[in-house]
Amino acid sequence: MSWLSTAASVGMAVGPPLVYADQTFSIVRKRDATGFSRDVCAILLLANITRCFFWLGNHFETALLVQSILMILAQLGLLYICIMYRPKLSPEGTGSSKRPFSFWQWPTYTQYIEFLCGFILCQAIIFLILGRSDLYVNILGFVALGLESTLPIPQLISNYRQRSLYGFRMSTLVGWFGGDAFKTAYFFVQDAPLQFKVCAIFQLSVDVAIVIQRVVYGNSPPMSVIMDEVDELEEALALAEDN
Repeated sequence: MSWLSTAASVGMAVGPPLVYADQTFSIVRKRDATGFSRDVCAILLLANITRCFFWLGNHFETALLVQSILMILAQLGLLYICIMYRPKLSPEGTGSSKRPFSFWQWPTYTQYIEFLCGFILCQAIIFLILGRSDLYVNILGFVALGLESTLPIPQLISNYRQRSLYGFRMSTLVGWFGGDAFKTAYFFVQDAPLQFKVCAIFQLSVDVAIVIQRVVYGNSPPMSVIMDEVDELEEALALAEDN
């Protein structure tokens, strides 16, 4: 069954980053990132960067390390596209951000990259100081996997506020639920570190909550999108009358 194990490892490495391909194409096609929480990119980037440092202290399966590297690259690309096509009423666009230092609601892509570089530098310095401590490595693992397990929560909150899953691709939801169910089973079969098992179960439970939201709310456009369309129609009619 070695071929089956190899196939599962390849799936674990490549599958999760590919989940976001259809979401990316949808945003580009509509030229609108409404409905997709950019905080998802933040969680995945910070979690997978931290997981790479966890690997330096605890050499878990290589497929999971490759998955983290591919996910970082995928989320950097998705983040760029989300900023390019962010909604007109985004907090950074209206200057209404209520977060400290407008965290993760900055106007330019460069600011995100600068923050991530600073985050990596801080992680590297701390690891050089405490990297030989088993306690620190174990804590680092729980931080990395715990942070990743909160991945669906921003989307859960966004769906609740909109009372809709508009803009959030069904393929992404299926990928989340199916992928998390697969990786939960994979972690137990491969006897991955405890951090992987506990956090995978939590993440899968949040996926279930989003599936329930999809059934209850549907994916009709929220009021903010409808009002934007009305405003654009009124502007077009006004221009037509002027001409």
